[in-house]
Amino acid sequence: MMSTNRQLHIDKLSGQFKGNITISRSFLENEIYVSTKKENLLNVCLYIKDIFNAVLSSMICNDERTLDKHFKIYYVFSLQREDTFLIVTIPVSEQQPEFPSITPQIPAAHWYEREIKDMFGLIPVGHPRPETLVLHGNFPENTYPLRKDFDIQTRIPHLESKLPFFRVEGEGVFEIPVGPIHAGVIEPGHFRFSAVGDSIFYLDAKLFFTHKGTEKIFETMPYTKALFLAERICGVCAASHATGYCQAIEKVAEIEIPPRARFIRTIIMELERIYNHIGDVGNICAGTAFLLGIAHGFRIREYLQQLNETITGNRYLRGMLAIGGVRFDINDDLEKHILSLLNHVKKDFKDLTKMMFKSSSLLDRLETTGRLSEEIARGLGVVGVAARASGIVQDTRVNHPYAAYEEVDFDIPVFHYEGDVLARIRVRVDEVYQSIYIIEQCFEKMRPGPLKTPIKELPPYKQALSYVESPRGENIYWIMTAPGNKLFRYKVRSPSFCNWPAIPFAVPGNIVPDFPLINKSFELCYSCTDL
Repeated sequence: MMSTNRQLHIDKLSGQFKGNITISRSFLENEIYVSTKKENLLNVCLYIKDIFNAVLSSMICNDERTLDKHFKIYYVFSLQREDTFLIVTIPVSEQQPEFPSITPQIPAAHWYEREIKDMFGLIPVGHPRPETLVLHGNFPENTYPLRKDFDIQTRIPHLESKLPFFRVEGEGVFEIPVGPIHAGVIEPGHFRFSAVGDSIFYLDAKLFFTHKGTEKIFETMPYTKALFLAERICGVCAASHATGYCQAIEKVAEIEIPPRARFIRTIIMELERIYNHIGDVGNICAGTAFLLGIAHGFRIREYLQQLNETITGNRYLRGMLAIGGVRFDINDDLEKHILSLLNHVKKDFKDLTKMMFKSSSLLDRLETTGRLSEEIARGLGVVGVAARASGIVQDTRVNHPYAAYEEVDFDIPVFHYEGDVLARIRVRVDEVYQSIYIIEQCFEKMRPGPLKTPIKELPPYKQALSYVESPRGENIYWIMTAPGNKLFRYKVRSPSFCNWPAIPFAVPGNIVPDFPLINKSFELCYSCTDL
């Protein structure tokens, strides 16, 4: 079926753009690479978006000047009705370092294009807001960290810069700056509210205060050691990022992991989803000063994090994933312990949510607060819980199955009209029960067998996509290998990178004290946005 659909897509594209595109036959069945020139880019992208019902899932820039004297930009479109990716590529020369912006027609591209401008020095011509995104203007001119000729040991002098903010003028409008340093133990982000009284009229948000150079570091490490870095992209999504990295390596090495390892990976990723979602429910209670909900949410999460430590030796599920499979088995006694605790958690969490949804004062804070329309969510490419709460039926575990997700049954909770804080809570609540059901099925279907498939040499200059549905939503990874078992490029697109731009659309019309509640309901990560 996949081969048939693949050929149909190739024939349709070739017929529409005869002579203007080149189809590259990827070694992976669900990836089709479409090469074209800059002048044809917009037409090809819009055709794929409209005719194939595809969404822009990622944009990757790669400095391939040592290979064919050009930079390459890859536009990753995900088909929503089948497990297929259409990846449009264009070359950009160093002599003409610019490319046409598709943001006016495909708004989801807006942050990707600005990131490419900062990190590679390629200009998105026609972008409506082309100002700096990642570097804040405090890098010296003509300094682009992800170009191959930028030495990772370079010490950059710190330059003073003034961030541009959009100002709202008018009688009674005043600005409320918050951050980038916050009272809580969180990473820095600056939020500037334009308000009339206590009603928010406009929000301008600035992130990327702690850029770590993670993607550059990946290029310096042997692929075996880079897993350690991948696990630490985000503290609470360690298993998801580790799985994404392992899958990328396994794809370019063209190996299959053992069936038992697929089930164990699925169990670990669903345990990660459960403890994150329950903790998020407690965090949202914190945003409303619902103290009983906070206490019970964190109490239940603590049970789960102690379970994580029993399984893997740490509270964040690090060290379990291995390239080619998993490091440790789950024996019968541990299986019984996991299922017994999850049964207890299910009852405990049900009592908590029943108490929450009976509280009229809590519901008054949650209902209609921070609404994000389906139209805005689709346009910006929002993913994960936030997308499903706004009516978008999208889950990578179903759209592009991996691990053992094709072998288990589960529902995708979707709320078609609400798009508010309450809908985002309800998605998380429903997903907790679905995750427990998935884990139960995995243990029922899992059979004894090996845990790991060996890998030795990686072929150089091979490309592949990897994808994982983390607790926050869809992670997309793109890899190109280098000689000597190293990585030429490893691009990480986290769900928070897609969802942060939606916050300014969910905030206007609400009051200032509602912002922490709205922000917590999206549960966005600074760390895996600012790599």
